[in-house]
Amino acid sequence: MAHRDFIAKSRASKEALKSVNLLKSLNLNALIIGERGVGKKTLARYAFDAPISDGSMLNELIKALELNDKLIIKNFDKISNFDKIKKAIEVNNNKIIATAKSSIDSRIEDDFFSIKIQLPPLSQRAEDVQQFIKIFYKEAKEIFGDQSYDLDLDDIKVDLSKNIYSLKRSIYIAYMNCTLNQDDIENILEVFLFYKLGTGNDYRELLPLFDIPLIKSGFKKYGSQLAISKALGLNRNTLRKKINEYKLEG
Repeated sequence: MAHRDFIAKSRASKEALKSVNLLKSLNLNALIIGERGVGKKTLARYAFDAPISDGSMLNELIKALELNDKLIIKNFDKISNFDKIKKAIEVNNNKIIATAKSSIDSRIEDDFFSIKIQLPPLSQRAEDVQQFIKIFYKEAKEIFGDQSYDLDLDDIKVDLSKNIYSLKRSIYIAYMNCTLNQDDIENILEVFLFYKLGTGNDYRELLPLFDIPLIKSGFKKYGSQLAISKALGLNRNTLRKKINEYKLEG
């Protein structure tokens, strides 16, 4: 998770938090299941303060169980020998909370855990997303050092494809895009183009990099092909040809 506090604004995350609160008073083991970046590890840390061990590293996990009364086990679904881990937990009387990206055999789940928590992706937790947008927007302002600029948060097109990771990235990029000056943009393009050059047909292949955003911004600002062609000083037929070539729509 890219944030240390578990955000519980949506119904799903509130229910998850309620379940985890049971762990603080009861001697129960729990499994948290969800995609990467939905907050599994953050929720586990909220349950109790304990070291984190990786289920994909069997020997290290067994040592961690020997050394700690409480343990958070990530990648529980990657454990190669569940019987061995079950025996180690029984011998050491560990209290554990585990995380997994996917469900495991129900018999194994029942054998290890009293509580199972399903954390849905952020695309199903709109209230949590809005809270994260505010948090990451504040972080972006601090990181980029421009406190004077205010971005309309409703205008940000957020990317939830990779949950918290893509969400945070989209907020940072949105803020950065509005604070870059021409020198910054030229430097970014120079670095990007440096690694793209060398195909033998570079000019034609890289031309859309300039044409497409220029035409798209023209549509947003002027609305019609006629107005765009006048503003750009570009022949209407040439503009129409580019629009068709790039499959752009006004």
